[in-house]
Amino acid sequence: MKIEELQDKANDIREVIIKMLAGAGSGHSAGALGSADFWTALYFGGVINYRSDEPEWEDRDRVVLSAGHYCPVLYAVLAEAGFFLKEELDSLRKIDSRLQGHPHKSSTSEVEQLPGVENASGPLGQGVSVAVGMALAAKMDKKDWRTICFMGDGEQNEGQVWEAYMSASKFDLGNLTLVIDRNNIQLSGRTEAIMPLEPFKAKLESFGLRVIEVNGHDIEEILQAMKMARVMLDGPTAIILHTTPGKGVSFMENKSEWHGKSPSTEEAVKALEEINSH
Repeated sequence: MKIEELQDKANDIREVIIKMLAGAGSGHSAGALGSADFWTALYFGGVINYRSDEPEWEDRDRVVLSAGHYCPVLYAVLAEAGFFLKEELDSLRKIDSRLQGHPHKSSTSEVEQLPGVENASGPLGQGVSVAVGMALAAKMDKKDWRTICFMGDGEQNEGQVWEAYMSASKFDLGNLTLVIDRNNIQLSGRTEAIMPLEPFKAKLESFGLRVIEVNGHDIEEILQAMKMARVMLDGPTAIILHTTPGKGVSFMENKSEWHGKSPSTEEAVKALEEINSH
């Protein structure tokens, strides 16, 4: 798929996200919209291996969503990729829906599992530990599949994240790619006002990670970074994804109040008009 086609698809994904959130009446808008370019590149840019008609295919790459509140973009992409019917997207956050407000995954639960979801999430910081475990298991079993873990920058407040980074470095997990959405907001404000991360790249490097910084809205840059991570096998790679939260909707962009807020019907109409004009 060409870069222009991927960009168009990312905007289509943004439209779906707005409709899902407006229909649900709750959810997280900013991060999902801001990361749509990355998720589109990941699933439709030829950088990961998966089979939508065989979700538990043994040799699939594992995609771990640690920042579970981003799930509207994951659900939209999975439906577009054919893991389940798009009509099911209308059930976001409804009782008994497979599309919960944070992804659900359990081998013992009576609730039907959503194809394509690799991990349960909710408490921030836990997904990266899950991803480290998956990558270590693949290395021990001499498997070729890779693990990609997606996190938010506010999530870096959790000490567990940094413990996982140390483990990833210790075990030389070259099959692990850590993607951090650096959108500079979290639930209660700007990240640098709440718990400063900078110098973020230097901190990650000091924990033994190879770091690549990209414009999170430049699909070509994203694809290049993901491909670089695949060939650098002597240790884990972290990709800092610089994004605009609420991307594509002017009244949502760079505003922390849209971290955990969904659009009203009227706001959704305006948002869709703006996205369609791009």
